[in-house]
Amino acid sequence: MGFNCGIVGLPNVGKSTLFNALTATAAAQAANYPFCTIEPNVGRVSVPDDRLEKCAIIAKSAKLIPTQLEFVDIAGLVRGASKGEGLGNKFLANIREVDAIVHVLRCFDGEVTHVEGSVDPIRDAETVETELMLADMESVEKRLDAANKKAKSGDKEAKALSDILTPAVEALRAGKSARTVLPTLSPEQRVQFRLLQLMTGKPVLYVCNVDEGSAATGNAWSEKVAVMAKAQGAATVVISAAIEAEVAQLTDEKEKQEFLETLGLKETGLTRVIRAGYKLLDLITFFTIGPKEARAWTVRHGAKAPEAAGVIHTDFERGFIRAETMSCEDFIAYGGEAGVKEAGKLRQEGKEYVVQDGDIFNFRFNV
Repeated sequence: MGFNCGIVGLPNVGKSTLFNALTATAAAQAANYPFCTIEPNVGRVSVPDDRLEKCAIIAKSAKLIPTQLEFVDIAGLVRGASKGEGLGNKFLANIREVDAIVHVLRCFDGEVTHVEGSVDPIRDAETVETELMLADMESVEKRLDAANKKAKSGDKEAKALSDILTPAVEALRAGKSARTVLPTLSPEQRVQFRLLQLMTGKPVLYVCNVDEGSAATGNAWSEKVAVMAKAQGAATVVISAAIEAEVAQLTDEKEKQEFLETLGLKETGLTRVIRAGYKLLDLITFFTIGPKEARAWTVRHGAKAPEAAGVIHTDFERGFIRAETMSCEDFIAYGGEAGVKEAGKLRQEGKEYVVQDGDIFNFRFNV
């Protein structure tokens, strides 16, 4: 099961530098000119979770396998992209395929050329959002016209689709993103809404790329972005892509920590980006713990036990009987599975059980 975040923004804001640091590779060329990223680069990163390490130590697991998140580095967008300017068509096609958007905003001065000629992250955010809204509006209006024609002939599916598209069109025409209609939709409609792949319907994380001296506290520009994000119900993370690039080159963990401490940082900005991206996608983690391996798995919030079993193997979901369940907190507190059983904390959960973040499962199935 893949979950991915597309890294977007104007050219030369630090997208590729961030991507390189995220994946600790030089797969994406970072250069001081527009469109140095032509094809979307994809990198998978481990999601930091100290619960997995603690459980692995207790279980004496031979191998530790964290869950992962996928990041896609997408070519820089410019004004007019919705009409095909720059690499607009390619950008729009790539962004439709991701689950969430990590929008990098330049919040620093410097010699690196800015495509708009000056630094203004709010303007940059509005430029990208406007291009996405224009492209979405064109797409949604066409779909709505088609749905309305079918609905007139009594097509129930078309009527249901029209009920979702109509408020989306109204929002876009009013200069608002499609995601603003989500609170008005039913759970069933939200599932159908996601299938529309509207770019402004995807959740957004704003990443403020600041200078090295502002990495710990942020600056005036990142504060303005935080205000904008709060008004939108979006999240923000402050990082210095330059620092993250340096840290990514260090292989010794102690050396990394010492370097961060000299800058007044407790952890890397990338760690915060990964955690925020995971939360953005409304994901939770469950574990399977044993002597051979301790492994973290990912499901969407609200998933039931059989769906979680299916993440491991489709046979587990098809033949699901029950899930022997304990929380990782109990596993750690009572020193392992035997201690959990002795404390009466091991549960037998059925098909309707809703997975909780941090559950440890042993699935029983019959195919």
